[in-house]
Amino acid sequence: MLGLKLPTDPRWVNIVEKNIEEILTDHAFCEQKAASTAISLMVRYPEMSELVKEMIALAQEELSHFEMVHQLILERGWVLGRERKDEYVIALQKFFPKGGSRNTQLVHQLLYAALIEARSCERFRLLSEGITDKHLRKFYKKLMISEAHHYTLFLKLARKYGADEKSVNQKWEALLEYEAKLMAALGKKETMHG
Repeated sequence: MLGLKLPTDPRWVNIVEKNIEEILTDHAFCEQKAASTAISLMVRYPEMSELVKEMIALAQEELSHFEMVHQLILERGWVLGRERKDEYVIALQKFFPKGGSRNTQLVHQLLYAALIEARSCERFRLLSEGITDKHLRKFYKKLMISEAHHYTLFLKLARKYGADEKSVNQKWEALLEYEAKLMAALGKKETMHG
């Protein structure tokens, strides 16, 4: 369903379980960045009413996810650590060339967001099925469903605002292939993406 070309090695869950504090901190910042992305899209493209409407709802939902993850951190007696650079996102965003029309930039940003959400959804599924902490299993199953919706939303918007659906689909396929190569080198840390 997600179209990912290279699945995460299921042993990634074992890496995560060795440092739950680290994954929760990384996850919290991923949710914060997702909310920031939604807000940024509203600010950059205010004339696109459907986009703005969808991003308002998304920003609110992502902030609520941030709050939930933060609460899990506090319940365990920890504090939110410092933000880390997301190697996966930094590398992913090098795929499309810089510049181009404003509309092209929007489509590229929407495709990046769709892929990030798809990978998050896949990783949440792995955690919901493989982590030993039953509370976290239920938590990640709930978030997995939400991420699947976000993935399809971003892809739908990219197709809506793209010049034509065929060219958007070609870009999407090329991005998926590129992401698979990235994932072959990543997936060995207790981070949501890398």
